[in-house]
Amino acid sequence: MLNIVLFGPPGAGKGTQSERLIEQYGLVHLSTGDVFRANIKGETELGQLAKSYMDKGQLVPDEVTINMLRSEVMKHENPAGFIFDGFPRTHAQATALDAFLATLNTEITVMLALEVQEDELKERLKKRAEVSGRADDADPAVIQNRIQVYNNETAPVKSFYQEQNKFTAIDGIGTIDAITERLFSAIDSI
Repeated sequence: MLNIVLFGPPGAGKGTQSERLIEQYGLVHLSTGDVFRANIKGETELGQLAKSYMDKGQLVPDEVTINMLRSEVMKHENPAGFIFDGFPRTHAQATALDAFLATLNTEITVMLALEVQEDELKERLKKRAEVSGRADDADPAVIQNRIQVYNNETAPVKSFYQEQNKFTAIDGIGTIDAITERLFSAIDSI
């Protein structure tokens, strides 16, 4: 089973690249952001709780995120593998994900980290707000907070996978096709 953690700051291109990886390798895409947004749109209790954190640019608490992800994984029978997009975001989540996958006799194969400079991220998020209407991408203060939260709380998760020799940095600058080719090359060389 091919299990990929697709990693990077807000606006790095995880969603766009996930679609291409899914098509190429037949993987199931698990985006915590998509799951949160579906719950918010459906006005579920979890969605309202998640929204209160997301509106401030903060991370949703680990316990809520982990339980939600566990439920999503269990919906799929005999998958070729998963792309974890936006998860794990903390060492606790990474440890919990490893423990959960071990119960399924599998593990994370690789963390692919899209690396993009902050100025480029801000431009991409501003453009995404214009196209998608996502309010969280339109407010410069929320964008800055999301990037700071990523740098302070999420980026350290890289070391978790570096220690397991499962970390691969991918240059996230260039055309979408060029970045896709870098990702395919990294996966195909595993």
